[in-house]
Amino acid sequence: MLSKAKGLMFTSSSAVDDKAIVFVFKKERTVSLHMFFVFYSIDVIFLDNAMKVIDIKESFKPFAIYIPKKKAQYVVECSAGTVRKSRTKIGDRIVL
Repeated sequence: MLSKAKGLMFTSSSAVDDKAIVFVFKKERTVSLHMFFVFYSIDVIFLDNAMKVIDIKESFKPFAIYIPKKKAQYVVECSAGTVRKSRTKIGDRIVL
């Protein structure tokens, strides 16, 4: 659980270059995020228990807070611009 709390804090942007970090929760829940001590922007994709995209936060800025509108079971953090490049949108299904 500590790794979920720490997330990308105190890392460089290379932590998500060409890869993603996936957080898996036992059941769907409201997963609020903060970017305290993360010094670069990222894209965040929220998935339900069926791996369907239910919310997207593009270009999540350093020192910001985001509370999604829906409950998620999976949260995918990736480099800024990934959502745009992949054309990911609400309702898509993601294969991890």
